[in-house]
Amino acid sequence: MRACVLFVAALSVAAEQPPLGLDAYVPAPGDNPSTPEKIALGRQLFHDKRLSRDNSFSCATCHNPERAFTDDKPLAIGVAQRKGTRRSPAIINRGYGRSFFWDGRTSVLEEQVLLPIVNPVEMDLSLDEIPGRTGLDAKTVASALATYVRSILAGDSPFDRYIAGDRSALSDSARRGLALFRGKGNCATCHVGPNLTDEKFHNTGVGWNGASFSDRGRAGVSGRREDEGAFKTPTLREVARRAPYMHDGRLATLEEVIAFYDEGGTRNPSLDSEIRPLRLKEQEKADLLAFLHALTGTVRQ
Repeated sequence: MRACVLFVAALSVAAEQPPLGLDAYVPAPGDNPSTPEKIALGRQLFHDKRLSRDNSFSCATCHNPERAFTDDKPLAIGVAQRKGTRRSPAIINRGYGRSFFWDGRTSVLEEQVLLPIVNPVEMDLSLDEIPGRTGLDAKTVASALATYVRSILAGDSPFDRYIAGDRSALSDSARRGLALFRGKGNCATCHVGPNLTDEKFHNTGVGWNGASFSDRGRAGVSGRREDEGAFKTPTLREVARRAPYMHDGRLATLEEVIAFYDEGGTRNPSLDSEIRPLRLKEQEKADLLAFLHALTGTVRQ
């Protein structure tokens, strides 16, 4: 049935696979199983401004459900208008994530959800202060928030319906864009699998100033020189709703993103070997853009 088209498609951009239904399995740790009550509590906490120092910010401030759980700012803004150094990532389909944050500094959602709360540039609240604000201990808050984040699922896009067998779901232009995505554009090398991300870290040259990177990216976590300037591949689901783009929000539109990759990124000593000039024609750029817009579907939360 068309109504049962996936929220998280079991697809590969290299080979079409049948979609999952709305009851798609979302993994959860054994010590924090998902329950409707925990999801409801997590949703409430996600919107609770008491988790910020000055009661002005909630998780939803930077991860707005109306914008696919991100915001419209190039760099995250926290309490007292403190500016971060990276863009707020979209937190859709994160239940399938292998690591979190642009640099992958943690691999457990129960840890990830607390770090923005205690970060002095973001919400600036200590773990010891959480019970006084919410009546809940930090572990309960983390368990509920992580469970809610796992419930945020994106899918049922024209692309998903196309993969499910509805050949009318994509326009001619979007179908040509899909072929480019898989072929000449080389996008599927990194944007692969159900979430259209390999969950790995790549250097595309963003932030290179000719001598060094303004942000070390993954290298700040791993300490490895080869990780300088590498950032986690973001999902492309709902990408048309999530401007601006890149880890520092420097590209305002998808057209600019396509142009950036068409030019082969920004050359630097650690540039990913898969990044190279594409030499796309104007019609090809338009087709690729049409395909990216076809990744907009439904977000359930």
